[in-house]
Amino acid sequence: MSPSAAAAIVADTNPVATPPRPPSPVNKFGTLAVHAGSPHDPSTGAVIEPISLSTTFAQTAVGKPVGAFEYSRSSNPNRENFETAVAALEHARYALAFSSGSATTATILQSLAAGSHVISVSDVYGGTHRYFTQVAKAHGVRVTFTPEIEVDVSEHITPDTRLIWIETPSNPTLRLVDIRAVVDVAHRHGVLVVVDNTFLSPYVQNPLDLGADIVVHSVTKYINGHSDVVMGVAAFNADALKDRLGFLQNAIGAVPSAFDSWLAHRGLKTLHLRAREASTNAMAVATALEADPNVISVNYPGLDSHPHRAIALKQHRNGMGGGMLSFRIKGGHAAAERFCQETRIFTLAESLGGVESLVELPSSMTHAGIPRDQREAVGVFDDLVRVSCGVEDAEDLRNDVLRAVERAVGGQKNGNGSAQ
Repeated sequence: MSPSAAAAIVADTNPVATPPRPPSPVNKFGTLAVHAGSPHDPSTGAVIEPISLSTTFAQTAVGKPVGAFEYSRSSNPNRENFETAVAALEHARYALAFSSGSATTATILQSLAAGSHVISVSDVYGGTHRYFTQVAKAHGVRVTFTPEIEVDVSEHITPDTRLIWIETPSNPTLRLVDIRAVVDVAHRHGVLVVVDNTFLSPYVQNPLDLGADIVVHSVTKYINGHSDVVMGVAAFNADALKDRLGFLQNAIGAVPSAFDSWLAHRGLKTLHLRAREASTNAMAVATALEADPNVISVNYPGLDSHPHRAIALKQHRNGMGGGMLSFRIKGGHAAAERFCQETRIFTLAESLGGVESLVELPSSMTHAGIPRDQREAVGVFDDLVRVSCGVEDAEDLRNDVLRAVERAVGGQKNGNGSAQ
């Protein structure tokens, strides 16, 4: 790796060189989810950690705190416990929590020097695209988007390339990326690989095991899982990344509250149960939609028809497809909008990964800020509906979407805006 590449994250270090791996976990995922980062309170014996709302901590002498904490922006007991739990589930040595998924993205990009170049998959979350195109360039970071990153990543790498950004599955078209294939090319050039694992969660996929340098999550989604917390997290193994990103976490200060950290940690304890049920439900919904004559196409990695099904079998736990899917409905944007208004169990709302099922129109909602030609180039058409399956009964969800499709395509709107 060239000296300039090494300086991308922190001077005189080599973050891409293979870091020491964390020890192999002794326990299985569910046991780790419940117990990692959850010590019993030493003074009361409380099985569930208390919420530490104090912003500051007493010191016995100047510069000598009583314990490990001195000021809550720098570190907090609840945040530290949550970070420990995420690190365990992502097979990482370190994890750092932030006030949102977008703050996580921003902090990683802020770690790059002016003049740096980033390569990203084209179909990324709208907020990530917005940051890359409207904010990152303001501090001199240039981003190149590509729809086939495994195929042409080497063609886009320049002497200034410092980072490759992957979403797999992508949002909202559910395209998969062979992480190991991209990592092999990137590391030959001394380039870091970041994987946004929000759509699958650590239960379904562990990108660090596939060679990625950083894995990020919008904790708001599956990790918290109850639609009541906005948070983000990054996990990694390299000491250099811990030093640099930890410094920025404290210096920028985009950190979660103690209460949000406590809530997210509570949600994490049932992640394996929720992720399994959501995946089962999504498979039922995707299979039903694929057979519906009013549906043009379905994007779901659990289906054999998915163009990247082989990658799912290789990268995902038991080949699971996860809880997210999208589909194109006949009748264009109007039918897609009617569908979202006709569902009874699925709620029309942004976000995903909660216990409740949601639907939304990316072209008019989460991805509305991306120019239409760029959206459609990666499959985000006006008739594309994104679906987040929760943990309700699979048969109820299946019946709800089929009924809504029928009414959206075949029905006429009455005076109240409903099909009949």
